[in-house]
Amino acid sequence: MSASTPEQSDTSLPESHPGIQTAPTGTNLGFGVDVGGSGIKGGVVDFDTGALVGERHKVLTPHPSTPDAVAKGVREVVEHFSWSGPVGITLPSVVTGGVARSAANIDKGWIGTEVYSLFSTALDGRQVSVLNDADAAGMAEDAYGAGKDAKGVIFLLTFGTGIGSAILHNGVLLPNTELGHLEVDGKEAEHQASSKVKEDKGWSYEKWATKVSAVLITYEKLFSPNLFIVGGGISRKADKWLPHLTNTVPVVPATLQNTAGIVGAAMAVSAGLKV
Repeated sequence: MSASTPEQSDTSLPESHPGIQTAPTGTNLGFGVDVGGSGIKGGVVDFDTGALVGERHKVLTPHPSTPDAVAKGVREVVEHFSWSGPVGITLPSVVTGGVARSAANIDKGWIGTEVYSLFSTALDGRQVSVLNDADAAGMAEDAYGAGKDAKGVIFLLTFGTGIGSAILHNGVLLPNTELGHLEVDGKEAEHQASSKVKEDKGWSYEKWATKVSAVLITYEKLFSPNLFIVGGGISRKADKWLPHLTNTVPVVPATLQNTAGIVGAAMAVSAGLKV
């Protein structure tokens, strides 16, 4: 399903995305919540700009981060804004058929959880969309961030504890790609090129870039992308390692940073996206 062409309404997505600004321009608003291992963050999104309306609100992820406990945290974030409309929610999980199939940095009790009924019940029966956090970030970067002027196949790759991935083709999301688990030279990509591996091994940016290059070259051979967008904390130091990459396809740093998941989640529910 396209994430960029929902039916037009007061919370629909615009046909064009004029760039990131700092203030809302009308009533074309949505709401997203980004669930992570340490925090549950949410905010009101202005679809005309891709910017948050005011500051995001964050509560600590409960420990243990069971489904019911996290759902209460999501409700707390939504209630902070007195938001009564649809809510998009990201999870650090593969979500297919409305069921969480994995759990990264959250309680393993999520595996097998029916996420739509969980969150809809917690939010008094309102409409929700639930999707993988990297997929949401990729949608946001494609529409409003580093990929907003790009065409064709766009990859978002987040380098952190592992490697998260999102693939979009002209605004249409291919969900749950999990390319960090793809084997490159006999070893999972994220076990040799995540930023955690760099830190654990004490590699220089130049040495680490050789590992990232090998992963990107493999992705190029398999998928022929037009653009790589790289996110995660290490993307803020992109000037230290992007020049050392040896792959062919252009690589640019993500621009939305901490708001990407929130924006993408809001986009997903506005578009009626179900995975």
